[in-house]
Amino acid sequence: MRKLAEVCEAIASTTKKLQKTAIVADYLKSRPAEEAAVSAVFLSGRPFPAWEEITLGVGGSMLWQVVAELSGKNESALTAAYRKYGDLGAVAGEVLAENPKQGLEILEVAGSFRQISAARGPAQKRPLVHDLLARATPLEGKYIVKIMTGDLRIGLKESLVEDAIAKAYGAMLAEVQRANMLLGDIGETLRLASDGRLAQARMRMFHPLGFMLASPIASAEEGLSYFPAASVEDKYDGIRAQAHVSGGEVKFFSRTRDEITESFPELPEALAGLSQDAIFDGEIVAWEYPVEVESTQQGLAENLSEAAEEKAATLGRARPFSILQQRLGRKKVSDKMLREIPVAYLVFDILYADGELLIDKPLHERAEILDELIGKKALDEKLCAPSSAGAGLGAHRKISGQTKLNFGDERVSAARMIRAPTFRAASADELELLFTAAQARDNEGLMIKDLASTYTPGRRGKSWLKMKRELASLDVVVTAVEYGHGKRVGVLSDYTFGVWDGERLVNIGKAYSGLTDIEIAEMTQWFLEHTIEDQGFRRTVEPKMVLEVAFNNMMQSARHDSGYALRFPRIVRLRKDKSADEADTIERVREIFEQQNQNNRRNG
Repeated sequence: MRKLAEVCEAIASTTKKLQKTAIVADYLKSRPAEEAAVSAVFLSGRPFPAWEEITLGVGGSMLWQVVAELSGKNESALTAAYRKYGDLGAVAGEVLAENPKQGLEILEVAGSFRQISAARGPAQKRPLVHDLLARATPLEGKYIVKIMTGDLRIGLKESLVEDAIAKAYGAMLAEVQRANMLLGDIGETLRLASDGRLAQARMRMFHPLGFMLASPIASAEEGLSYFPAASVEDKYDGIRAQAHVSGGEVKFFSRTRDEITESFPELPEALAGLSQDAIFDGEIVAWEYPVEVESTQQGLAENLSEAAEEKAATLGRARPFSILQQRLGRKKVSDKMLREIPVAYLVFDILYADGELLIDKPLHERAEILDELIGKKALDEKLCAPSSAGAGLGAHRKISGQTKLNFGDERVSAARMIRAPTFRAASADELELLFTAAQARDNEGLMIKDLASTYTPGRRGKSWLKMKRELASLDVVVTAVEYGHGKRVGVLSDYTFGVWDGERLVNIGKAYSGLTDIEIAEMTQWFLEHTIEDQGFRRTVEPKMVLEVAFNNMMQSARHDSGYALRFPRIVRLRKDKSADEADTIERVREIFEQQNQNNRRNG
């Protein structure tokens, strides 16, 4: 572990990506394959491979307490160290004492991480964390804490580790990237690369791929300026979800790649019974199902707006996100909530089917495969529909063209997988008509996609565009919290937040309105457990919680280290479906500021 910690120090000392890659490659090549594999995972900033659904369950508050105990330092000394570094790992490296008996092996640390993960509750975990850091040198402790918090802060992303693996073992970078994407395990990818077996990597089901991302646009004209042929869909106000179906099992994953199936226990049934393994991309939305499903295709619509309305009428419509939010993060969903907040899975893409990864195919081909698979499922269900319903959740029968679930004597609409309606637009006027129709259905706006585009996991480009018209908003990361006033005395309700400027977060504002009392109470508990520095009235917290914040306008300001300040910011919603590294950047802030100035100049 000492050697790995020294390598991390060397990586942190340079800003040159090629030099970082070379340092990592030389280190990996010098270690035995198993040690190198575990090191690759650690260098990616996590204690376990990405595909494994396990966490350490150790927050910053526990780590702070353990470091304080081992160092013998008082609170003021630790606070001073944190103000100096702004990083709990660096604090550990400075304040922990060194003795001749310290020193850990890489595989020993990996084993301890698994013990900590398996332990139940703080009472069992804390002694294990204490023992691990007690046996580590200060420099080892620095990086053990960084790995435990998932925040290396040495300017090393997983993509650079992939580069280093390719360099170390003479492999093609594209092969390394693809194997890591399929496996979700950069350590296993290294093992294959070291043996020259990268081509043997196969898709690991129930390991979510990265999600393809969309770029915002300001106008319909811009929406048709990047590619000649566009597929257009409504932009739904739900949560993005990837569905994996294999061997009769169905699981859903959020954009943060966390499994969320338990929050939507009725959805697996909607996808069960597929004739082949598949991975879908779509949106989970609170859904208002029509009372009856009747064909509206009795005449030709006069324009695209009417056509959009007709096409959507048979499906129902999305309800506000605030309704769906009541179901997020729940480990148990009551029958009452299932009745009152039914959901649907609006599927718009397919990434894998029948043993074949489809992401390299153009969108129009993926759409054909998706339509064929969903069409076959619908036909199978029609042919095999049960004639009567039994009792309990999961029993169902056809009523007025809809599936109904039974909850005792009450019936509710079963969740459905719905193919997201798609349209075509060849002009800005047609796009405006579709946009008007989408907003009339209370959807956020439009998604505009290049029919020739491949699916690029985790990347944002100009192949997928999103068109919304509303007050500007940003996805930001909470960096500090404060106790409120009045009825909010005793709860942490005032949030300072930032955006990314390279590898660091820079503050851009503070907000205290927009969340419910229940949400504030839940967040207070989370922030107490993930406090890095307790300053009394104010707490610096682990930068992991993402908010969507709306604001009236933006101005340049020296008050925040971003150089900008938001006027009248308010919290639109918690974004638990996003990881901190998906938050907006200072470049996006500058774009909004420049657009604001252009609008002001146009308006006189």
